Amino acid sequence: MQRRNTTTGRERRAPRGPRDEFEGKTLDLARVTRVAAGGRKFRFRATVVVGNKKGKVGVGIGKSADVQQAIAKATRAARKHLIEVPVVNETIAHQVEAKFGSSRVLLKPISKGRGLIAGGVVRVICERAGIANISAKLLSRTKNPLNNAMATIEALRKLKTKSEKGKTQEIEE
Repeated sequence: MQRRNTTTGRERRAPRGPRDEFEGKTLDLARVTRVAAGGRKFRFRATVVVGNKKGKVGVGIGKSADVQQAIAKATRAARKHLIEVPVVNETIAHQVEAKFGSSRVLLKPISKGRGLIAGGVVRVICERAGIANISAKLLSRTKNPLNNAMATIEALRKLKTKSEKGKTQEIEE
């Protein structure tokens, strides 16, 4: 957005805000169809993951007739649904498994320096969350990126640190 200074004739740019700390990546872009009386209506569904590589990550879905609008909507939705992931020494605290729809995912912590042993959607989500050392396996046969992403987020949501586990045991006793 450029504003024009009418007194001097020089152009001046509007001041930019602080640089956004969240990094996004489009996981899936699908053309979806709705059949109506007048014929087929085509739209685009975008699945986007955003994260700050410091323990915050979110997945969002957006639909629109335009690809760019769908991606923008999905990015806004992902920012709304951010979760806090407890990252301990660049890995997760314990093994966790989760299911979403027909997708099942298993996440295991591994020692420092081993790297990110995961593929596809799980790898992107773990990178955006700031997890550098993890072993992940998709236990289902489905290749649906949306369900796999949601299963991964569900698994990361289940993670607890040692202090949180101690608090839940105290409450149960």
